[in-house]
Amino acid sequence: MFTGLVRGLGILSQAQPTASGRALVIAARVLAGEVGEGDSVAVNGVCLTVTQVLADGFGAFAGTETCQRTTLGRLPAGTEVNLEPALKAGQEMGGHIVQGHVDGMGSLASVKPEGETVRMAFAAGPELLAEMVPRGSVAVDGVSLTQTGVGESGFEVAIIPYTWEHTNLRHLRQGDLVNIETDIVAKYVRRFVAAQAGPRGLTREFLAEHGYL
Repeated sequence: MFTGLVRGLGILSQAQPTASGRALVIAARVLAGEVGEGDSVAVNGVCLTVTQVLADGFGAFAGTETCQRTTLGRLPAGTEVNLEPALKAGQEMGGHIVQGHVDGMGSLASVKPEGETVRMAFAAGPELLAEMVPRGSVAVDGVSLTQTGVGESGFEVAIIPYTWEHTNLRHLRQGDLVNIETDIVAKYVRRFVAAQAGPRGLTREFLAEHGYL
């Protein structure tokens, strides 16, 4: 489990295609001495298992499904990536619960400075947006963010100066793809409500009948 509070930045130094995915090497002095073989590390929000510990980083493997579902299947060598080691028992829980199981990809629609913050808008599909609410939590490339708005075709977030300076979000350009993981609580609520709705599905009438509207 992760929190979406990025520990530091690394560089995807190698990305070797294989018959079943990509073999990755990540330069990450920021995690030196913290991770060992078999440990979990979130790389741009994707939970990967450390397969090799190197002097200046670690090796990991991204399987076929991971490559298809996330940006790790297409990032070129030299790309800066967000890194977070798995949460350990007893550590303070910041951010929100992030599993490192990316639900899908979105794309940067716009970037607009607003005083000391930066407002970013992302386009996303309906399956992702169905699990988002204003002032809810979302992980974008592994960064825990609060949604300031959710629309029919995307959502917005406001980036504080610290997050802007210490993550790779500042490098994004319009149209760039990002990994998105919706809030685990929203997923459970959505499934529970859908199950209660039965064969009718989740309709406006059902929500009104049960006091949601």
